Amino acid sequence: MNVLITGGAGFLGLQLARLLLKRGTLNLDGKAVTIDRLTLLDVVAPQIDDARVRVVTGDLSDPAVLAQAIDRDTDAIFHLAAVVSGQAEADFDLGMRVNLDASRALLETCRQLAHAPRVVFTSSVAVYGGKLPPVVQDDTALNPQSSYGVQKAIGELLLSDYSRRGFVDGRVLRLPTISVRPGKPNAAASSFASGIIREPLSGVTANCPVAPETPLWLLSPRGAIQALVNGIELDGARFGNRRVVNLPGLSVTAAQMVEALRRVAGDAVADRVTWEREERIEKIVGTWPAAWDVSRARELGFESDASFDDVIRAYAEDAAVKL
Repeated sequence: MNVLITGGAGFLGLQLARLLLKRGTLNLDGKAVTIDRLTLLDVVAPQIDDARVRVVTGDLSDPAVLAQAIDRDTDAIFHLAAVVSGQAEADFDLGMRVNLDASRALLETCRQLAHAPRVVFTSSVAVYGGKLPPVVQDDTALNPQSSYGVQKAIGELLLSDYSRRGFVDGRVLRLPTISVRPGKPNAAASSFASGIIREPLSGVTANCPVAPETPLWLLSPRGAIQALVNGIELDGARFGNRRVVNLPGLSVTAAQMVEALRRVAGDAVADRVTWEREERIEKIVGTWPAAWDVSRARELGFESDASFDDVIRAYAEDAAVKL
């Protein structure tokens, strides 16, 4: 089988690619199917050495680029490419082109080829906003309060309709905030959710720009990758006419995250976190839900991390950080 990952040079894209190459198969319709080709599409070429990998570089919204990446033999697509929340808010045109126009162009390419591949689309808590119930349901009304959230919400609706029409076999996974991400801070409003753990563990001071009591819904990178694989392997019929699922995660406050860091790594590390609030970040993050009803997700086989302490330990193990 042939698999495509958009955003293949990004953190999750590369981690997913390495896992798929290591496994060598996907379990579809009750049998293990060999991955013959893995296409990675991004604006830069990912650094990965495997004879099964084909790299396509270019703008995802360009039909010519999509024509290189997708053909009738493309059986499964992980659509991970996106401009992050803070960047989409700062640059409206860029966010619309990458998060919305490119998503529709991808779906249109599949429709024109008429081969109905499985498509996993990663969405976000940012599709919610305004006055929310204490626990958000899969079908709680969407009310995004940012351009990023709007773009993701439209992408969800498009994928659901293309699935209803039989153009693709789609499934939307609403990801919690991913923490702890390796690397450097990015333009995402949620970047601090990794920074307040990653930087102190590296001996660097990090600021938390939201109030200590601010709740967050979190999932580790390991958990996110496993969710993506489960999402593509599930029989589309199990989603029924509701192609969107809120993934399980951990509901923790910023203060609880730092206390977990203190338990795992000690006072000297946790004391490297400062607390200077930033209105721009609080305005975005404050609209996101803190708790979801994930009973349907668990019925579909999705799982969360056991505790945020375990998330920190897993990050330290993957990043070779001594605790």
